[in-house]
Amino acid sequence: MTSTQEPRGQIRAAWLMTVLLAGLAMIGPFTIDTLFPGFVSIGRDFGADAAALQQLTSVYLLSFALMSIFHGPLSDSLGRKPVMIGGLAGYTVASAVCALAPTFGVLLAGRVAQGLCAGAATIVSRAVIRDLYSGAQAQRMMARVMMIFAVAPAVAPVIGGEILRFAEWPAIFWFVAGYAVLTALLTLTVLPETLPRSRRHPLRPGAVVGGLWRVARSWPFERLALCTTFVFASYFLYVVAAPMVVVDLLGLGEQDFWTLFVPMIAGMALGSWISTRVAERVAPERLVDGTLLWLLGAAVLNVLLVVLWPTVPGAVAGPALLGVSIGIVFPVLQLAMLDLFPTHRGAAASMASFASLVFNALLAGAIAPLVGGSLVTLALTSLAFAATGAALWWWHRRDRAPGPEGSASEGSGPGSAS
Repeated sequence: MTSTQEPRGQIRAAWLMTVLLAGLAMIGPFTIDTLFPGFVSIGRDFGADAAALQQLTSVYLLSFALMSIFHGPLSDSLGRKPVMIGGLAGYTVASAVCALAPTFGVLLAGRVAQGLCAGAATIVSRAVIRDLYSGAQAQRMMARVMMIFAVAPAVAPVIGGEILRFAEWPAIFWFVAGYAVLTALLTLTVLPETLPRSRRHPLRPGAVVGGLWRVARSWPFERLALCTTFVFASYFLYVVAAPMVVVDLLGLGEQDFWTLFVPMIAGMALGSWISTRVAERVAPERLVDGTLLWLLGAAVLNVLLVVLWPTVPGAVAGPALLGVSIGIVFPVLQLAMLDLFPTHRGAAASMASFASLVFNALLAGAIAPLVGGSLVTLALTSLAFAATGAALWWWHRRDRAPGPEGSASEGSGPGSAS
């Protein structure tokens, strides 16, 4: 093989890995967003009102959050691939239960089972990235994964709407089941095991709980996790409230979810692209500083737009600008949390997801229905989340323990990406 062919082969391998890792991460948005266009027909078939239908999202997110605590530590003990493939297999069975559900209660139980299994792919794939890459290269890979992953919330409701043109809502669950099978096969054949046996922890309850406790008791980690939770919530609020925004507030139809999601995801994809371009040019801390200022400005502008122009495109421009900030900052914050615990990355990935997932379940089940009565209250809530996240970051910047540049101690140092 020539020297020219080697870099080309390496580039192809890197992009194949990127697409696979993004595909694993996309299980979550496909599970949530593909179903949104089917809410009307599900409600009609089971006699469920809007509040009950919203629980299809919240129970999935809550069960995802509860099980997310264990996926990472299990992968620290068993290896990354067995946990991901096992989770995908369980997710496939749960999706079949949802498709065949005879009652709304069984459908909710199937959604709980989906949530218990889906995190194995989504959460552990983040640890895989940090296993394989470090420094600016890890930031670029995380951002590239997000750039592809960002397409999922825009494409998923469109796919769901198109499925409903030709079939009933159970076909949506058969679609996500097939997606899980395909992803599991690719994981089995393409993805290497990134955690060698020599670096694994014993599979004992004490070791698993001990790893989680080591992460959870770290105040720098907790502060970064809460910062990430609130920053992302300023954007994710519009994802979980999409049925209310698109159908109730904008007066659009089941095939029109793209009107909200395409601008939002375009913004996130742009932000992820920017993150890949500046990975070696701007210090991570300065990048987060500037991005959070942009986030606050976008959140304020969003409020003004929905007051002055409460229709498309004014009503969707603000969420799109929020997406730019999320695309830039999310990879950096994720790596900052993982780098605090280099020997317990699985546990760190789990705990990093746990706070966001619990809050996202609260967003879907309680906060979105409470504030979703108008575009203005949604925008004001988003601004409050953005301000809270930014305040937590600047608190972290002021109080974090000093350490050698690029070092990452277990729970006390800033990490190479923070």
